[in-house]
Amino acid sequence: MEEPLLSAPSTTEKLLHGVGGGKEEEEEESLALAVRETKQQLYLAGPLVVGFLLQNLVQMVSVMFVGHLGELALASASLATSFAGVTGFSLLAGMACSLDTLCGQAFGAKQYYQLSVYKQRAMVVLTLVSIPVSVVWAYTGEILAWCGQDPEIAAAAGIYIRWLIPALFLFGALQCHVRFLQTQNLVVPVMLSSGATALCHPAVCWLLVRALGLGSNGAALANAISYLANLAFLALYVRLSPSCKYSWTGFSAEAFRGVPDFLKLAVPSAVMVCMKWWSFEFLVMFSGLLPNPKLETAVLSICLNTNSFAFMVPLGLGGAVSTRVSNELGAGHPRAARLATRVVAVLALAAGVSEGVVMVLVRHQWGYAYSNEEEVVRYTARMMPLIAVSLVFDGMQSVLSGVVRGCGRQKAGAYINLAAYYLAGVPSAFVFAFVCRLGGMGLWLGIMCGLVVQMLLLLSITLCTNWNNEALKAKDRVFSSALPPLD
Repeated sequence: MEEPLLSAPSTTEKLLHGVGGGKEEEEEESLALAVRETKQQLYLAGPLVVGFLLQNLVQMVSVMFVGHLGELALASASLATSFAGVTGFSLLAGMACSLDTLCGQAFGAKQYYQLSVYKQRAMVVLTLVSIPVSVVWAYTGEILAWCGQDPEIAAAAGIYIRWLIPALFLFGALQCHVRFLQTQNLVVPVMLSSGATALCHPAVCWLLVRALGLGSNGAALANAISYLANLAFLALYVRLSPSCKYSWTGFSAEAFRGVPDFLKLAVPSAVMVCMKWWSFEFLVMFSGLLPNPKLETAVLSICLNTNSFAFMVPLGLGGAVSTRVSNELGAGHPRAARLATRVVAVLALAAGVSEGVVMVLVRHQWGYAYSNEEEVVRYTARMMPLIAVSLVFDGMQSVLSGVVRGCGRQKAGAYINLAAYYLAGVPSAFVFAFVCRLGGMGLWLGIMCGLVVQMLLLLSITLCTNWNNEALKAKDRVFSSALPPLD
């Protein structure tokens, strides 16, 4: 029997429409729904925040081990890690975000068998994309030297990133498993797997770097081993857990079909992620051109690390709302998806303001966590209020980007990010830093302009969203590619 495009209204939908009861009762029920939605999103976001933090620790710990091998090793590993993030990891992470839409909406529509096909298809595509990226990585030393980097550092970075190539292929598959589970509200296994990996990673680094004497190359290889352990844990969970018995239907040849349709979401998803990621790398490049580049680069590095750490909270909220919106749209509940959007906006605003207040309060002490130089500490204290303000906008754009992914509107998101950062953010940063002579503060002001433009554009398309149409599009997306379920 053919399923209707929109399912019968759920209890939530009826209450949101105001079916039954008086005005006071409707208000009480609406409040109860908002509270329930808040609890659902916090349940999803909490483990995601912890999981994201732990996943980021892997590369951070590897670089820390390399730092004890000398200045050249640290400089080359840092440069290689940055290059790897720009050319590889950001691309794969962005493409994997397409599963937020595909798996999330299929799960909401109870077409569980499609999740297995989507995940496998994503793994095939990301593996194929990793091949040309690995070729680029193989010539990283020459590329960096051609770009004007110090020849010795460039050569060492080229060697380090070659040892990172196995991690590239594992990273793509790992991201697919994470998204596959996240869209089914199975976030605790992701957190536990990341925690176990982060706990064991220092031992793996010590074994390869120190015990086996592989040096910085061992630190790079340790990333691959930790990614493999994380991937193996999640793969076993998917295949053995009763929670995935309907969504994992075994390997299928269907994974090799429908690739063009997958790319229609994957490419804009990658652009969304890469546009922002790359803009922050431009800040690092610009800081080296400022007067007193050592001070500017050091302080900007502190600011970027601080921002990245604080950003894990809105990133988790963004993952949670993309799951909630995609699930509800797939289930044919447009008003529930709209409620999820409203709730997460309030949560993101509260989180951004709270983190900003903390940063302002600790601004005079925070620099000491990174440096004993008084000049660095004072400069960092001046930068912290700017970071605090930018976090509010960054948090809002993160959750609104999650809504965009949940709806499957990545193409619009890609255009918005391109315009926000490369027509507003990066040019403003250059003007503030070099024309207005504001130095590192000017760089951050410029990128904050990009954040504001991005947030306002995302907010405008969210406010103009026709949720009924989005639910119809979700049903069409799910059932147009539906496969006969396996017996």
